[in-house]
Amino acid sequence: MKIRFSAHIAIAIISLGLIWKTPVQAQTFSVLYDFGTGTGDPTSPQYPGLIAQGRDGNLYSTGTDGGTNGMGAVFRITPAGKLSVLYSFDGTHGANPNSGLTLGTDGNFYGTTKEGGAFDAGTVFKITPTGSVTVMYSFSGGSDGGYPDAPPIQGTDGNFYGTTTHGGTIFGTVYKITRVGTLTTLYTFDETPHGSFPIAPLVQGSDGSFYGITETGGGSASAGEVYKITATGTLTVLYDFDGTHGSAPTGPLIQGSDGNFYGTTWSGGGFGYGVAFKITPTGALTVLHNMNGTSDGGYPEAGLTQVADGTLYGVNSGGASDKNYGTMFRITLRGTFSVLHEFDFTAGAMPYPTLVQHTKGILYGDTYRGGTGSGCFDNCGTFYGLNAGLKPFVSLVSTLGKVGKTIEILGQGLMGTSGVSFNGVPATFKVVSNTYLTAVVPKEATTGFVTVTTPSRKLTSNKKFRVN
Repeated sequence: MKIRFSAHIAIAIISLGLIWKTPVQAQTFSVLYDFGTGTGDPTSPQYPGLIAQGRDGNLYSTGTDGGTNGMGAVFRITPAGKLSVLYSFDGTHGANPNSGLTLGTDGNFYGTTKEGGAFDAGTVFKITPTGSVTVMYSFSGGSDGGYPDAPPIQGTDGNFYGTTTHGGTIFGTVYKITRVGTLTTLYTFDETPHGSFPIAPLVQGSDGSFYGITETGGGSASAGEVYKITATGTLTVLYDFDGTHGSAPTGPLIQGSDGNFYGTTWSGGGFGYGVAFKITPTGALTVLHNMNGTSDGGYPEAGLTQVADGTLYGVNSGGASDKNYGTMFRITLRGTFSVLHEFDFTAGAMPYPTLVQHTKGILYGDTYRGGTGSGCFDNCGTFYGLNAGLKPFVSLVSTLGKVGKTIEILGQGLMGTSGVSFNGVPATFKVVSNTYLTAVVPKEATTGFVTVTTPSRKLTSNKKFRVN
């Protein structure tokens, strides 16, 4: 089967001759690692390329290429930039992991490979923090789907949910997979009217349903769509992109603190360089900002990341100068937009993966190209951090659950914690390490923020915990 590859890279490279405006310089940007520096390094992180914070406070993700076999690798990197290769793919266990990783409630990480496995149509895999890999499922490329880009996410029922970019009836699928590897195809895309090529990860909403995007297909413009799907496979199209309001979304959606969903499209909008948008759970879409391809940058492959004050952060894969290497930006929920950093190739180029905020407050990401590492066309990419002066917080591995459920909490400086509360209601808890603790949802808990009182400060969760 011939695999469909995005034309985004080629378009982003040749879109030259752009005007540039000085970006905001109130933040500290630093390159932590140049991929391709060490022997067997992972290289060229692709989209979606999710970066996950582990229980140990380190960051985990994948490189699409590189590794000792040239088929991609899983890596761990400390917040200070020390990188370790955990696993190099060999074809049998998969090859070319575009997905990045998501953290499961068992402390392991979950992802997919685009190719390899028993049928060379990709795999779903589990990897421990020490690098032991288990293939949970090998796609056939047929009715079960194939060639996944996105990692699965864990639902509140304990099962994992994900998408394949191809397979089914050519146009991709949504699947459920149990922790022991039993896969069920929940939905097969048909291009029209329900969309095609669901390239991004799903997100579980506060209503228990899953929300996602397709890169193409849908309505008459065939410009992609936003959809909702239940855990049993009932799919509802929420919005068909029309070009004017954006087209070709590739980045994952997030549910904001206001209950709405936020995302980007790679192209379309007022200038043709993509948009940042808001969409309600019922499908009313608002364009927050049209990327102009010059001072803003353009072609956002990645999704958006919301920080505690509600502000959204993101990256554009191209635009902003005649070098066309991309930008990092901030945007409020009302659409006030500012550029924080322009990539210059030496510090990275083409930032495809979505930013992640570490519980220390710092934003981290990686780039597909640029840097000083060797062995790749246009170099192998970088891993970078942005200190925007954001405060530390605690992160909830699960944000939805019942009374009596044990919730995992990530943070820092947790040894000596004297109290955990759910929306002001005290909870029993257990400190496992300086970066990880568990707490039981108390009987009187209501939906709200979780607070952790440590010896040095009180930390608040960046998202509300919803008691169902």
